[in-house]
Amino acid sequence: MDWLSSLSQLNWLAILVAFVSTMVIGFVWYMPALLGRKWMQAIGKTEEDLKKINGGAGIWIPMMVAAALTSILLAILIGKLGVRGSLAAGFFALVVALVFRAGGHVIHNGFAGRPSAVTLIDSGHDIVAMTVAGSIIGAWQ
Repeated sequence: MDWLSSLSQLNWLAILVAFVSTMVIGFVWYMPALLGRKWMQAIGKTEEDLKKINGGAGIWIPMMVAAALTSILLAILIGKLGVRGSLAAGFFALVVALVFRAGGHVIHNGFAGRPSAVTLIDSGHDIVAMTVAGSIIGAWQ
């Protein structure tokens, strides 16, 4: 549990900016004008269907907590592994996103029988968002 001791040494402003960047990227990525319509079509939903989903904060809070924890863990890994600079940290985050996030989408969506478009859109979002977050964290070390 030695890695927990590094929490006090993290650049929390960089983590906050990385977290906000993931929210902005997600908002833009899933806009109907960009990939939102294709994503909705791939999951078999319409905008009206999505507006009818109940849950309010119950939908957003877990997503935001997961995004925040992703930025925190990226900062811990980047620091503990000695990855230095925006480019190196962005590349590190890209590899992590490919292996863990995109790999997870491939596995889960494959077994769920979801269309490959869902996997590509969701994986693409995660790869871009994590790469940017890693670059931000690396730049602010």
